[in-house]
Amino acid sequence: MPEMVYYYDGSFEGFLCCIFDSYANKEVLTAIYRDEDFVPTLFASRAIQTDQSHAKRVFRKIVKCSPYTANLLQKCFLTCLPEKELSMYRLVVKLLREGPGFLGNFSDPVLHPVAKAVQHLLAEAHLLKGFVRFSELDGVLGGEIEPKNRVLPVLRSHFCARYQNEKFFIYDRTHKEALFYANGKAVIRPLDDFQMAPPDETEANYRILWKRFYDTIAIRERYNPKCRMTNMPKRYWNTMTEFQDASYFKAQSSPAAVSAPGVPAGISAPGKPPGHGPSAPESAL
Repeated sequence: MPEMVYYYDGSFEGFLCCIFDSYANKEVLTAIYRDEDFVPTLFASRAIQTDQSHAKRVFRKIVKCSPYTANLLQKCFLTCLPEKELSMYRLVVKLLREGPGFLGNFSDPVLHPVAKAVQHLLAEAHLLKGFVRFSELDGVLGGEIEPKNRVLPVLRSHFCARYQNEKFFIYDRTHKEALFYANGKAVIRPLDDFQMAPPDETEANYRILWKRFYDTIAIRERYNPKCRMTNMPKRYWNTMTEFQDASYFKAQSSPAAVSAPGVPAGISAPGKPPGHGPSAPESAL
């Protein structure tokens, strides 16, 4: 069977069409790229068009063989696993060739990278359920996150259930997209350019109160930065109220910045960490 490099539109359905075409053309895939990531190569390559009927046929076949694998693939597509499409393709090939028996072995070389990436995705989403900080902007709650994985599809049900009577949005700085919720409906849309509005006096006061609470409950004698970074990893601090500088507490109508509050026993906020992590696809499932 000839070897081939495929490139597609970056959607989950497009990835499923890559699997369909590889079987239809009897080709073994050595690489799968999104259109924007593809670089011309000396190896044989093919552009794959997304066909919803082909995608549905492949997905139904995977579900029939193993519903667990179908769910695993959907979640793995949201991860920052390097060359994740090729890992997912190899998992499907092994499933169709050998059946689902190997799925009980987490150390299997084909299953392990996919399952481990999904574990990382779910762990990050779990942390962000507690690390998202909302601000009230004209009756709308707004928050920002900087995850490694594309977690908004995973977080959607949690926050929609928690704030079902509110209007809110969560902006993902890493992947340039936002979750919007209002009147019982939620959508995730690309948002290339976004800047959070400065707070009004009321919101600025709430931020100060939260910062003061965080500083007040700190016990200087038990200060343990290693333990704190274990439970609250440093890469999340950049979007958390308690770690911001003075400008974050400046009200829109205020001519000068409100000093970031603190108490004598408080722990000073660290500087903002640098950017991180590779980007995941922008397409929704």
